[in-house]
Amino acid sequence: MQKTVQELVTVSNGDRDLDLETVPERFIREAVKEGQQQGAEGGEVPLVDVPVIDLSLLPLSHPPASPEADAELQSFHRALTSWGCIQKRRYLRADNGIEGYGTDMVLSDHQVLDRNDRLSLFVYPEDCCKLEYWPQIPETFREILHEYTLKLRDIVDAVFKAMATSLNLHSNVFLQAFRGKVTLIARFNYYPQCPRPELVYGLKPHADGSAITVVLPDREVGGLQFLKDDNWVKIPIIPHALLINVGDQVEIMSNGVFKSPMHRVIPSSDHGRISLAMFCAPDAEEEIGPVSELVDESRPRLYKNVKDYPKIYFHHYQQGKRPIDAVKL
Repeated sequence: MQKTVQELVTVSNGDRDLDLETVPERFIREAVKEGQQQGAEGGEVPLVDVPVIDLSLLPLSHPPASPEADAELQSFHRALTSWGCIQKRRYLRADNGIEGYGTDMVLSDHQVLDRNDRLSLFVYPEDCCKLEYWPQIPETFREILHEYTLKLRDIVDAVFKAMATSLNLHSNVFLQAFRGKVTLIARFNYYPQCPRPELVYGLKPHADGSAITVVLPDREVGGLQFLKDDNWVKIPIIPHALLINVGDQVEIMSNGVFKSPMHRVIPSSDHGRISLAMFCAPDAEEEIGPVSELVDESRPRLYKNVKDYPKIYFHHYQQGKRPIDAVKL
């Protein structure tokens, strides 16, 4: 059975208290060990606003029904092409409505570990759910997660349609690549407080292997950072907003129009942090590739067709490589 971060720290530190200015070597970044960086790459990471989109205004087909809808669609398109992520403030509904546990996959004794604990669960389609991994306490956990998953399906469909509409394509062009076989994996993340956060990663720099990822962030504790114009920037906490970011598979399907952004998590020295990430992707057996309408002489094909991208992703990710580079032409 995998140990929690707290157990790993206790083993490394012996009987010393966890709040001492000590971080086990297993968690210290390689660049810090080699003296190449101090703190967050040598300086304070700025807080930068990520575009906030009102999903209820986004048109899901062409043309937009109002100037407001058209303006929101243009903002949505600019956000995904320049950032690769948005913060979503509203749901598509009336105003009155409102696999298993573990840490890093350890492949060697010298691997630098992320400082977090995770619970990953297949949540959709329902016949893929392994309920033996689902917590039974609190008693309402399964019911609430199931309801959240169904509502998120509506959001995911709306985002894919808005992506297509923003490119003047048929609204279902990205959804058709799924052939009706959408998979959703929920990952609950706990990042314990760390006495020396500048030495470690809560989650190492990476881009997601999903099509899109929807994150329900901690309401009070930040830590998520994105790489923007070769500089790391902090993402602000916006109450009642979800963070939606592009994954590698949408970058492939959009032929590079929408980019899968690099991001990371830095733990807090004062508080633990909790988040829920929902990864949406096609069924592993479905082949994906650039949408034909986005390939022409001015924008040649950039990616191969690929099946089971998650397998490719994890193979290269654990080697410290950018997985999407393996499917570039």
